[in-house]
This record gives sequence, C-alpha cells and structure tokens, in this order.
Amino acid sequence: MTTPDTTPLADRVGHYYQVEDTYVVGREKVREYARAVQDHHRAHRDVGVATELGYSGLVAPLTFTSIPAMAANRLLLETVVVGYETYLQTEQVFEQHRPIVAGDELTVDVELTAVRRVAGRDMITITNTFTDTAGETVHTMHTTVVGVTSDEVDPSMTEAGRAIMVHDVSVPTADAVIEYQKQVRPEGAQRLADPTARTPRSRDFDSLSVGDPLPSSEIRVTRGDLVNYAGVSGDGNPIHWDEPIAKLAGLPDVIAHGMLTMGLGAGVVSEFTGDPGAVTRYSVRLSSPAVVPHAGSEIEFSGKIKSLDPETRTGVVLLVAKSGGRKIFGMATLDVRFS
Repeated sequence: MTTPDTTPLADRVGHYYQVEDTYVVGREKVREYARAVQDHHRAHRDVGVATELGYSGLVAPLTFTSIPAMAANRLLLETVVVGYETYLQTEQVFEQHRPIVAGDELTVDVELTAVRRVAGRDMITITNTFTDTAGETVHTMHTTVVGVTSDEVDPSMTEAGRAIMVHDVSVPTADAVIEYQKQVRPEGAQRLADPTARTPRSRDFDSLSVGDPLPSSEIRVTRGDLVNYAGVSGDGNPIHWDEPIAKLAGLPDVIAHGMLTMGLGAGVVSEFTGDPGAVTRYSVRLSSPAVVPHAGSEIEFSGKIKSLDPETRTGVVLLVAKSGGRKIFGMATLDVRFS
C-alpha cells in the first residue's frame, strides 16, 4: 500500500527534465498556426518572401513555441505540480534569441522555476528552453499560471469535463514512479543564439520617434476561431469552447486562450515592424480574459513606441489590447531590433 506524496510544492521548485524526442518545425504547421492567430505576414506563408528577408525557411510566428511547450509541460502538470482542478494563465514572456524557421529540430526542456503565494493562491512559473541541433538555445519561454483548486469551482465541473474532454493517448509504463523524486537541471551554462547574427529587415530606426503610434487594429474572434486554435495548439481546455463548463469554472462565458490573444498581438506588431523576426522579447501580463459569446467579439489593438536606443538601434513597443471595453493586457511590451 502506498501513501500520497506530501512534498510541498515550494520544495519542488527547480524540478527539471528534457523531453525525450525532438520537435521538428513543419512548414505546414507554421502556416496552420499563422492562420490560427490571424498573423497575415507573408513570411509565415510564402517561402520566397521569407528568403528575401534572409531566412532559410518559413518564419514561425513569435508565439509558435506554445505548441511544443503545451505537450512538454503535460508531464510536469500531471506528476509534479499537482492538486489543482485547472489553471488560469496570468503572465507570459517569450525570449526570441533567434527566429525559429521551418525545418528547425528543437530539443525542449521543462523546469519549474518559481512558486509564489499571492492572495491565498499559488502563482506557478514554468520555463521552457528550445535548443537547436547546433546546441544553441533559440527560444526561452516563461509561463505563469494560477492554480485553481477544486474548492474554487463548481463540484460538478470535474464530472461534466470528463464527458466532453478531448481523447488523448496515455501509455502506461511498468516502472511508473509512485513517489515524487526531484530532478534538477544539469550544471553548465546555456549557449544562447546571437540575435545580432542576422540584420533585421524591419523599419528604419532613423524614421522612428518615441511616441509614434502603431496603427489601430480590430480583430474579430469567433467560437470557431477558439475551436480551431485549440486543435492547432493542442490546448483542449473546455473553458475555451464549452459554455456550460466555462460557467461552472466561474467565468461569464467561454474565453479566448491567453496564447491566442498574445499571438494576435504579436501579429499586429510584426505587421508594423515589417519583419516577424525583429522582436527579441515579448512580455505580457494578462489582466482579464477576452470573453467570446455566440455572436463573437472584437479585440482592439493599439500601441506606441515607448523608447528608442540609438546605440543598439532597438526600441520598446508598448502594446494595448481591449475587448468589451476592458483591457485584457495589463501590460505588454516588445523589444524590437530595427534596421
């Protein structure tokens, strides 16, 4: 007879593993994801355009790494970060050391990097690193979620969720570990890809001024868009497509995936800069969800250039996103390399 493991979650910070198989970035998957986040830059679809910009293949949208991360983090959420009914995303940081392109073969690491107790709830941060076959880390992603316990949702949510949950493959293993065993990242410095190795084909730095506005953009999101994104990304959480489940979870209606809204915003900025690989960092704090009723909803994006650095010819873009008259991004900034 085994007893439940009682290792506190805070003591599990630093738990690390590397996904056994690599993730190969497919050309059609890049196109499929760009369509799902309504990113219309032609470098995501047209090989000729991507080549003209200096890329070896179609450029993956900035938030594309959420796909392999979703699969990689599953083991952590099932065996290490346990005791929660669901999770709500609150913060996200993408660090693009170099743009990911079709044909890249990536090794994915997973690490539980922080647990904070805020207002009686656990804020959990997971870090993913994506390394190419040359041994360079090309992308780092930090995801912070709030763990929602069964006491915080309607008791019937679990049973209702089982009835509609997307089927998945679960392969039992004879040597499954029952008790928690901590694994940590091996010692040694990570080798980051050099973002200056390629000259961006973005807007001319000398043509920009602090305070310059981004063109306002209004993007329509429907229930169909949510279902499509769920399928493309692998995020089958029913709060994004099943109204009764969303309400049992305490939400007013189904809500757009946080990663979807961030992908929409990244597309707006890449359209402004002209080069989807010009962004080196994208940081978003989610303040409220984008609710998507049966009739659909509009997400309004605007922004401005917050700062410019003449020495590095870089700048920081402030991005604003609103839905239903409310800000859905509490704060969103993008670090951009200009031509």
